[in-house]
Amino acid sequence: AEALIAAFVAEARAAGPAPQSLRARSWSGRRTYRTPLRGWYLRLDRSCAVGEDGRFHLLSVPDSLLAALRGVDVPASEPVLVLGRGSRDGDSVTLADALARALAGGDPAP
Repeated sequence: AEALIAAFVAEARAAGPAPQSLRARSWSGRRTYRTPLRGWYLRLDRSCAVGEDGRFHLLSVPDSLLAALRGVDVPASEPVLVLGRGSRDGDSVTLADALARALAGGDPAP
């Protein structure tokens, strides 16, 4: 997974799309919070992303009034080869496909 992400970051830096400011979503799904991260979203629901530094981030955080004011830090996570595996909605995608979609279309948000 790390090799796929490293290749993606190198290609995105060379040919685009440009990284964007990343936001984390609250566990309730009602709020989004600023993060200091820039990178590329990998899922349509913006639940995970790759930072400019090539680190994988899950962008889900606890609800917090303080976070709404200050923003949040989102630690890096170990990348997985299948995003959303075992999720309730059955919306899983391989990391390779998510990276290819991010390279081809930029922001995967609808």
